[in-house]
Amino acid sequence: MSRIFITGSTDGLGLAAARTLISEGHEVVLHARSRERATALSEISPTALGIVIGDLASATEVHSIAEQVNAIGRMDAVIHNAGIYLERSRGETPEGHAKTLAVNTLAPYLLTAWITRPDRRIYLTSGMHRSGSSALDDIDWKKRPWRASQAYSESKLYIATLAAAIARHWPDVLSNSVDPGWVPTKMGGAGAPDDLEMGHLTQTWLATSEDEAAKVSGGYWYHRQQREAAAEVGDPGFQDVLLEKLAELTGVRLFAARR
Repeated sequence: MSRIFITGSTDGLGLAAARTLISEGHEVVLHARSRERATALSEISPTALGIVIGDLASATEVHSIAEQVNAIGRMDAVIHNAGIYLERSRGETPEGHAKTLAVNTLAPYLLTAWITRPDRRIYLTSGMHRSGSSALDDIDWKKRPWRASQAYSESKLYIATLAAAIARHWPDVLSNSVDPGWVPTKMGGAGAPDDLEMGHLTQTWLATSEDEAAKVSGGYWYHRQQREAAAEVGDPGFQDVLLEKLAELTGVRLFAARR
């Protein structure tokens, strides 16, 4: 039995993953953006280990999420599932960041730093990460005209790169990124062609399975198969520059600064 924390578990892939893991006998900690959103979990909350509350768009609330998780106890795995898609405008978080970057990249980065280190980490990315720009001078969209799809693609490039960087820096942790496919969730839309079940079963498998195939690190996965990610993801130089940018934006450093 494993203990797993899943961000964004009130609907879609996160809720499906939570239901699967609970049915398999694991201890699951759920997450909702607000107490109102937590009411959507009434069906499974009695069988969950706990529910934590907090908005991933706020660094202050992300810190609270981490504290709530740590108060429950050390997790065996964390599934960074939560994400937002096509925001109509850049928006601005309490810290002044673009909302897409904050939720999709900065929040999992900060949770990685603040949650007691688990054995396994799974970060949800997207096949659209291949369309992300490798230029890192304006990752917070302060200079460029807003392009929602491009911002999403870049945020997913960054999160896949973070997963690979963690695998490189922390060899005692199994860190992987997962492309769930274009699945029929609220984000993907009812007409999405991919398999919803396979969309979440890769995450649950990587989080808990004792199969040797699942006990790897640094992979980019699609439907339980390793795929080749964009070249930037596995590039140590790109990883280091991105990590430095994330440290500058958040004031939190995961690894020692480059010399």
